[in-house]
Amino acid sequence: MENKIERLKEFHSSGIISISDEDFDAIRKYVYNTIGINITEEKRNLLQSRLQKILRKESFKNFKDYYDALVSDSSGVALSELANNISTNYTYFYRENEHFDFFVDTALKEILKKKVAQKSNDIRLWSAGCSSGEEPYTLMMMMMQKMGDMYSKFDAGILATDISLKALTLAKEGVYEKDKLKRLPEGYSSKYFEKLDEGIFKIKNIVKKEVTFRRFNLMNDIFPFKKQFDAIFCRNVMIYFDNDTRATLVRKFYDFLEDGGYLFIGHSETIRRGIVNLKPIAPAIYKKEG
Repeated sequence: MENKIERLKEFHSSGIISISDEDFDAIRKYVYNTIGINITEEKRNLLQSRLQKILRKESFKNFKDYYDALVSDSSGVALSELANNISTNYTYFYRENEHFDFFVDTALKEILKKKVAQKSNDIRLWSAGCSSGEEPYTLMMMMMQKMGDMYSKFDAGILATDISLKALTLAKEGVYEKDKLKRLPEGYSSKYFEKLDEGIFKIKNIVKKEVTFRRFNLMNDIFPFKKQFDAIFCRNVMIYFDNDTRATLVRKFYDFLEDGGYLFIGHSETIRRGIVNLKPIAPAIYKKEG
């Protein structure tokens, strides 16, 4: 008890607003119910620290006032800002490159063969939890590179979704520091980006126009898609979810995958056996068996 009192004194003396047990529990439950992120007691100090900027900016005196404003906001802006502050959006182009290589060398070949047999030109891909756009843009560049002139014969755009408005704004702008591009295959930077300034690059419109960015909450009960996807990328998103939430989301992904379609997840993530009929093909890559 004495240590707790000392910590509270330290918080107040440093200008940090402390979070009460009641407020922490309320915010934790709200986050879990709305966006699926499981904030454990071990993350309490992290939550308190990361939300200080919001409290100061909006002049909230305490976390109770912040919580009341959060749950009463019907625009989704407050929830988006909260999600952006409690999750890590660190990413770069060609991250976990084995997935992109597998997609263009194996999955894409299967998809094209199936589309030709079906006399269809519709290739549907979804980057779920796209953050600031590096994943869908990498996928699009590699697909265009692999398909060459054949690409123009297909309707092969990518749907890219995220709950964070800040991340989506950055993704739509398509402007990145040079460090984000350094892992791309040789020639990609000069072919698909234009240099704006020293160390600053912008994705070219030939790529940008093929990616559709939308705000979407993966915890929504209903997924509003009219057709299934040939491949879904949802990488380094489910690390924030508990087992039940992860299982529910995987079932939804399964329902919206074409037979023979692929699901790509993060290398630090796992899918519990027996949830759905997804066959592990390679590390963090699964295939839907009809």
